Amino acid sequence: MRSRFAGLPLSHKISGIFVLANLLTFIVDIALLFAINRLSVDMEDTYRENSHLNEMLEALEDVQRSMTDYLNSKSTDSLSGYYMAEQHYAELAGELDTIVSDRAYDRMSRNIHYMSEDYLQEVAQTIEAKRGRNVERYRVLFEQATKKYEYTKTYIRSLNEEQFISNSVRYTTLARNFRKFEVFAVAVMFVVLFGSAVIITNIITSLIRPLGALAKSADEVANGRLDAELPESTYNDEIGKLTVAFGKMMVSIRDYIEKLRMSMEKERAMQEKELMMETHLKDAQLKYLRAQINPHFLFNTLNAGAQLAMMEGADRTYEYVQTVADFFRYNVRKQDELVTIENEVNLVDNYIRILNVRFSGDIHYTQQVDQRLLKVKMPGMILQPIVENAVNHGIREMGDQGHIFLKVYRDEGRVFISVKDNGKGMSKENIDKLLGGKWKYEENTGDSNGVGMDNVIARLKLFSDTDDVIRIQSEGKDMGTEVVICLPFESDKE
Repeated sequence: MRSRFAGLPLSHKISGIFVLANLLTFIVDIALLFAINRLSVDMEDTYRENSHLNEMLEALEDVQRSMTDYLNSKSTDSLSGYYMAEQHYAELAGELDTIVSDRAYDRMSRNIHYMSEDYLQEVAQTIEAKRGRNVERYRVLFEQATKKYEYTKTYIRSLNEEQFISNSVRYTTLARNFRKFEVFAVAVMFVVLFGSAVIITNIITSLIRPLGALAKSADEVANGRLDAELPESTYNDEIGKLTVAFGKMMVSIRDYIEKLRMSMEKERAMQEKELMMETHLKDAQLKYLRAQINPHFLFNTLNAGAQLAMMEGADRTYEYVQTVADFFRYNVRKQDELVTIENEVNLVDNYIRILNVRFSGDIHYTQQVDQRLLKVKMPGMILQPIVENAVNHGIREMGDQGHIFLKVYRDEGRVFISVKDNGKGMSKENIDKLLGGKWKYEENTGDSNGVGMDNVIARLKLFSDTDDVIRIQSEGKDMGTEVVICLPFESDKE
């Protein structure tokens, strides 16, 4: 580890130190933030039970009031109000714990649950007696229900007060712990920042120290002391290499002066040798800069690989390599000249084949092409970018459910090429921006098919000499997108 660190460039060392320090600070911040969130959640949960009991009191009062309203008016609205209030209170009562334990709170909660069931049953019987016009019965039931209402209400308030007192103590404890944790968090952050500053300062000082020693030696040499002590190199970074180079330079200077004293001829020969070495170095650098990748060499290499795959019986590999070679050859030769629809369709076919090799055939592709229109001229590299956008920003996340449909047809004296997918779709606002040249693709959103379309639209307009060259249609989110290209049609005679 030490030897690897010593061999790293100085810029990498400094960048790594700051990255590690920031990463440590970030981890500590995340840990403290998580702990604070946990305390905050505990504090919020303190009075949740009281809130539930308060809601039960309100619901209980609604049941009693709605029952009384129905008994007085016997209207459909009052009966509907009773059913709604009864259902709401039953749901709240059902959330109470009915477990059997020695805790007073659990016993009271269980009692309220069963008292609520008895009360709701009594109220239901009262309503039924009223609807059956049994006056004596519903009056007796009403009185019994009212008593149980008062008992239940008193019991809920009692439990609410007991829990409020207990929760207040717990909340006070949590608040005290929260304030202590705030002090602890500030102390931890201070320690981390101070420790990081000390460590970074020490490491940077140790890295720069050889440079100070080298500067001191260079200053002594500048004052004429050619026998000054040379610093030792402990690192293999830029400073270490500079120290080694400086040491070698000093040895060379000493040898050079000694040789100068011995013979001017040797000095001249040495200078000629150095000039020759510099000339060779510059010549090598010039040749290196002139080196370029020959695309024909790439195509020939791919074709040779395809032939080798064919000889070895790897038919699928042969077809794939041949497809890749044709794809890149078309990209190099056809970008700046007119091509036929047939050329563009073949390029899309090759592109889909390449993608299906990469993604194990997940992309379904269907085409419906009028064979009579294959020789119609159009700009090159138009369909492939559109299909690429449909794949990358339409169906990429759909797995094997994505489908691309290509259609070429003629209508009203024009040729239309449709590229349709069943992917994410586009909003009308984004379509208008794209067609108006105001679209700016945001990488994090991942909801656009507009990458590179400005170039496609501009070249189509130049070719057709009209603005009506492309249409984009989408029903909305997850409804797919269709891009339709409009080309002028010229007969064979024209």
